[in-house]
Amino acid sequence: MRTLTRLAIAALAQLAVAAAQVASAADPPVLRVALLPDENPANILRINEPLKGYLERTLARKIELVVTTDYSSMIEAMRFGKIDAGYFGPLSYVLLRQKVGDAVAPFAAKLENGSPTYRSVIIAGKTSGVRALADVRGKAMAYGDPASTSSHLIPKRMLLQEAGLKAGADYTEHFAGAHDAVAMAVQNGHAQAGGLSQPIFESLVERKLVGTDRVQVIATSKPYPNYPWAVRTALDPALRENIVRAFLDLKDPAVLRPIKAEGFGRIADGDYDVIRDMVRLLNLDLAKAK
Repeated sequence: MRTLTRLAIAALAQLAVAAAQVASAADPPVLRVALLPDENPANILRINEPLKGYLERTLARKIELVVTTDYSSMIEAMRFGKIDAGYFGPLSYVLLRQKVGDAVAPFAAKLENGSPTYRSVIIAGKTSGVRALADVRGKAMAYGDPASTSSHLIPKRMLLQEAGLKAGADYTEHFAGAHDAVAMAVQNGHAQAGGLSQPIFESLVERKLVGTDRVQVIATSKPYPNYPWAVRTALDPALRENIVRAFLDLKDPAVLRPIKAEGFGRIADGDYDVIRDMVRLLNLDLAKAK
């Protein structure tokens, strides 16, 4: 009888521990928020300190900002619950959603000129001989991360649809890892052309990291749905709603400026079907982008 009692107590203790772990996962005391690894990680963390402070004040809990090594590791971190909310590129969000389904949900995208859309640009070195998309034939093209939308998927579509150029067959491609690295590769002559986010390129020019005397924009894409914020749906519903409201209500320029946003608007999973269609058009091997 005593043995049964001890077993029952042990079982109850295990259930209590499990329940506490579930509760902690749903309403964590420290919220882990991932930022897109599209530039130097140390710089991303430094310039986004105002965002961390804003979220800590608004959500009344500690915030841990996270920048993973690349898009794939960010996807995997969200997949296994190591981050609670994340700022994804459109393609990396689609890849994540493909893996986890409704376990994550997009809730906001940054607004630019009042719209939750953005554009990609293809740039070329001033002395590269590349003045138009057709001139990329036979040249070296730099992309960012394989799972990047504006630094891989969109410029690759532009070259295919607008100039009939296929990677590997008509030009060589290499992946620099991040948007700023693409711009540097083109500016330093390691690639004749490259693709990256228009807002990031403009920021690099504004910060004088890229000179328009050495690099020029040769093509600009049509608008695409902007970078989405996504959240784990296993979080407590009240916490999730507070996170959504924190971003939709965000108006402070000091917080928004590092994210290159003027605010955030609501977004839904269906808004990214255009990205899924582009993946099919390019017959992109998603395994390489993972």
